[in-house]
Amino acid sequence: MRPDANQAEIIRVLRAAGATVTILAGVGFGCPDLVVGFHGVNLLYEIKNLNGRGDRMTAAETEWIETWRGQISIVYDAQQALSVLYDSVMEA
Repeated sequence: MRPDANQAEIIRVLRAAGATVTILAGVGFGCPDLVVGFHGVNLLYEIKNLNGRGDRMTAAETEWIETWRGQISIVYDAQQALSVLYDSVMEA
């Protein structure tokens, strides 16, 4: 599946903030788009683009998110991705 158009910008901003980012989109089976490491905390991001395909989830994404017992954030833009990143450090 094609990455959302905003994915490159989100990755760029996260890396500029000092996070490490690995793209998981190729895993499939509803797995989130990114795993992000920041100050000893790992975060999962599912990226959606309201200007593209919208916020619709595939059946596999919905099932994955509903059954996952850890953190996952659905983000729509770089600012929201940074907010999740910084909030995770404050909570840790």
